[in-house]
Amino acid sequence: MAEVHFTSWLRELVPNGPVNVEGGTVGDALAAVFTQMPHVRSYVLDDRGILRKHVCVFADGNRLPGDATLNHPIKPGSTLYVMQALSGG
Repeated sequence: MAEVHFTSWLRELVPNGPVNVEGGTVGDALAAVFTQMPHVRSYVLDDRGILRKHVCVFADGNRLPGDATLNHPIKPGSTLYVMQALSGG
């Protein structure tokens, strides 16, 4: 199972701790999370099912490029961090 962590900007929507799900890709793992918590989907993906512009995902310590994130392969025991990319000055 993959372990999916969400940063504090989603803390009111997700449990206070990781979510353990099955999946062969980041997209599969997130789909499993959304099955358990459908209200989280719109905060992570847009209406086309694409990762939102200001969301980034780290898989096993590596930041994934936005356009390849959902197809990135993961293995059992992978750790994912879903977070809001911050900008500004």
